[in-house]
Amino acid sequence: MDITHLLTEAKTRGAADVFIVAGKPLSMKVDGAIQLLDGQKLIPTDTEDLIRQIYQLADNRDITPLTRSGDDDFSFALKGVSRFRVSTFKQRGSLAAVVRVISFYLPDPKEMGIGENILSLADVNKGLVLVTGPAGSGKSTTLTCIIDRINSTREDHIITLEDPLEFLHNHKQSIVSQREINTDTRSYVTALRAALRQSPNAILLGEMRDYETIQVAMTAAETGHVIYSTLHTIGAANTIDRIIDVFPPNQQHQIAIQLSMVLKAVVSQQLVPTISGGRIPVFEIMTVTPAIRNMIRDNKIPQIDGVVYSSSSDEMMSMDTGLLRLKKSGIITDQTALQYATNPEMLAKKL
Repeated sequence: MDITHLLTEAKTRGAADVFIVAGKPLSMKVDGAIQLLDGQKLIPTDTEDLIRQIYQLADNRDITPLTRSGDDDFSFALKGVSRFRVSTFKQRGSLAAVVRVISFYLPDPKEMGIGENILSLADVNKGLVLVTGPAGSGKSTTLTCIIDRINSTREDHIITLEDPLEFLHNHKQSIVSQREINTDTRSYVTALRAALRQSPNAILLGEMRDYETIQVAMTAAETGHVIYSTLHTIGAANTIDRIIDVFPPNQQHQIAIQLSMVLKAVVSQQLVPTISGGRIPVFEIMTVTPAIRNMIRDNKIPQIDGVVYSSSSDEMMSMDTGLLRLKKSGIITDQTALQYATNPEMLAKKL
């Protein structure tokens, strides 16, 4: 089997991911549904052969980290086809991989369904902006569009710290420095601390994974930089709780005060199926107002959901309001709206 042919076919079919797993034919995910690339079940020698071909395409990358630890993440480009983000791993003693297909070209916000209320977060000049949601919900695409807006409209120094690099940004009005964890730098924490000495205006932090990364990110946001990052949470209140709960109990009150001062906005998103057969993002947006700042500081975080749910402005909008707008525009069905709603009973009444 030729991996170049398989990846080209996946790109042609509009696949988001390609799955190379023993015991199953080569598969890909298109619009959220699994399709087979061919009908032949893979055996362990097949998956190892395909994965070794991927490592050769990635500038003959050393496969030792995968064989030694059982996991590896990297990205590479196939000339004339696409970029790919690869996660290789061991399962049941055999090698396996999930390959994310990434376009050479930056996504068009209009085609992606990303509105001006999201893109306007590029105008934030200091503090912390979070884009949250489950894996595969399009967080990286949303952040890429925001970074491209900064790059296109401001004369700044933008630093992106990613594991691995996904979309590649050309220098436009701004200078864009893109660093890949484990290739260009040792860790998120090391790179983030170094970035503060590199005259940044905006920093994209691929993921706030742990206590130390979150702590350094909040400190950076306090020093007058804008930090854009992601968390695997749904909803503004859940996101704030997750950040505070990472810290030891004796530090949580101080962290809540610090977070209330640096947090500027939380965007939560899901990808939902459309009537036409594609998928479109739906957003919850929470912009930090003085009232919400007080709720964070005074540990009244559950009240935040009520504030967001009762608002219908573009700057403060619940997930259910976004679903309702898509339904009224004829983009999604009632059933889809209710399936992805945070409060299905209330949304059912509005529908």
